[in-house]
Amino acid sequence: MYQFFQRLKLYLYYASTLLGNKLKYKKFGNRSIIHPLLRLEHPENITIGKSVVVGKHSWLAASPNVISNPELIIEDRCAIGSMNQIYSNSKIILRKNVLTADRVYISDGSHDYENPNLPIMYQKVLSLGEMEIGEGTWIGTNACILGVSVGKNCVIGSNSVVTKEIPDYCVAVGSPARIIKKYCFDSKAWKKTNAVGEFI
Repeated sequence: MYQFFQRLKLYLYYASTLLGNKLKYKKFGNRSIIHPLLRLEHPENITIGKSVVVGKHSWLAASPNVISNPELIIEDRCAIGSMNQIYSNSKIILRKNVLTADRVYISDGSHDYENPNLPIMYQKVLSLGEMEIGEGTWIGTNACILGVSVGKNCVIGSNSVVTKEIPDYCVAVGSPARIIKKYCFDSKAWKKTNAVGEFI
């Protein structure tokens, strides 16, 4: 009997949370779960697909600091780790089946620091342009993606800082991140590359 009531309590919690989320977000897909203690800014600009999971203590934002209608789109079956920060000033899309580990930072914005006499926190926010994380990509712990797109089925190593675009089917590591491997469809294997993704 105790287990029944515990399951009922859990069901009612998720049912009420789902209803609240559907009203709160621009769009919120079925079977998606947002774990507690989420920091959320302007959910009316955020789209969550179906079967998405967002880990605890994360921060999702699509704030009109640069343009009036920024967008953050997280497509179906993405799994976002705990303590992630995804901050859109223009448009960020996470395509289907993106996996992020804990403490990942993704943003299309930066702070201006032109005026040396004014604290940076009081200077304007800059947009680095629209960006996209490709379908099936995996981003490791503590990685930062700074205003650039990452292709599909890529691996971004832990502690990497990505400042240049990464093509499809690449492994990139380091700070700044550089490509070290790419999938070769001819040999059907991952092969070493130079820093621009050419096979060596």
